[in-house]
Amino acid sequence: MTDEKTRFQGKVAIVTGASSGIGRATAAALGAEGAFVAITARRPDRLEEVAAGIEASGGRALALAGDVTDPDFRSRLVEETVARFGGLDHLVNSAGVIAFGTVENTTLSGWRRMFELNVEAIFDLMRLSVPHLLERGGSIVNVSSVNGMRSFPGVLAYNSSKSALDQLTRCSALELAAKGVRVNSVNPGVTRTELHRAGGLDADRYAAFLEHSRTTHPIGRVGTPEEVAGVALFLLSDAAAFLTGVTIPVDGGRHLTCAR
Repeated sequence: MTDEKTRFQGKVAIVTGASSGIGRATAAALGAEGAFVAITARRPDRLEEVAAGIEASGGRALALAGDVTDPDFRSRLVEETVARFGGLDHLVNSAGVIAFGTVENTTLSGWRRMFELNVEAIFDLMRLSVPHLLERGGSIVNVSSVNGMRSFPGVLAYNSSKSALDQLTRCSALELAAKGVRVNSVNPGVTRTELHRAGGLDADRYAAFLEHSRTTHPIGRVGTPEEVAGVALFLLSDAAAFLTGVTIPVDGGRHLTCAR
């Protein structure tokens, strides 16, 4: 049986959105288990902090700051990872954005921005990575949301993008299964990250949102990035070798409830 502390020894992974939240926790966890991790985000200073932590824990890191909505950067990310580490075993698409709006006040440009990052960039990184993953029987984990599984008002474009991402996960899983590449997703509930603040909530509104979320999650609290990362690593690992096309809610039971 593989020691959980060395499940990813020598494995090569790309993690997007790695400067904070779920991406950062996932990259750190992979590094702590001996992986070679290419990490990306838009903030180079934060990215270097993550890279230093990975190196200190026994992994190896390649920090490439950039915007994954840029097609040229996406190509560079995959190419430089393979050149530096000799191949690719895992892809974790964690970069994402949220915005608040309804069918009445969501602009077309806002809708397009949501899909550009939450769907299009992920599709293209998958497309670019698959030839390398096929060589090693690799796996992909997409970071989706419970909002892709259930309907909530006031976040129309976000919900729609995450629902599209779930279909991308399932359809690509079917297409790649016989070729030895698995594709799955984690679907977090409210998790204590920078996502909602970046999406427009100020400190007071965010604190109120977290307090309210205790009532919308049956377990009675919000999640942590490390809890989601733990499930992501399970899906990447050989322990999940018979799982593909699953969208696993990591949400304290929220997907079981009605809107309130």
